[in-house]
Amino acid sequence: MKAVVALLAAASMLALPAMAGAQNQAQQPSASPQDESYQPSVSDIMAHQQERHIKLWFAGHAGNWPLADYELGELSDGFDDIGKMFGGDIVKQHVGGPLDALQKAVDDKDSAAFAVAYDKLSAGCNACHHTLDHAFIVIARPALQPFSDQMFGPQK
Repeated sequence: MKAVVALLAAASMLALPAMAGAQNQAQQPSASPQDESYQPSVSDIMAHQQERHIKLWFAGHAGNWPLADYELGELSDGFDDIGKMFGGDIVKQHVGGPLDALQKAVDDKDSAAFAVAYDKLSAGCNACHHTLDHAFIVIARPALQPFSDQMFGPQK
């Protein structure tokens, strides 16, 4: 019995430095978007763009114009980031006009114009994907609302 207790005590003593090292690693912050060294990849930004594109549809479709305006602003910022990564004006050529039309529809609270402009934005995204040899990525109106924890209708 004493041998078992001594063995457990020895094992515990050996494990303490390893546990302390793991705890120190857990407390050290990892790279985040706020770090100057962090550079998101195109696929990281585009994953967020897809999320914003979906949320924009549900906000506009529900007539929640403040939320649609917010998501449109975030989407525009993301396209600006992608444009800087690629250089030139390839992104603006494909989505600039549709973004302007969407902004007008949101500002005017015009559901019909919003739907038309949204579809033109999706077509612009797909045209850009074709230009960049990523035609296998096809964007369309979302069929299902994946954000069950967010209310998209206007709030009173």
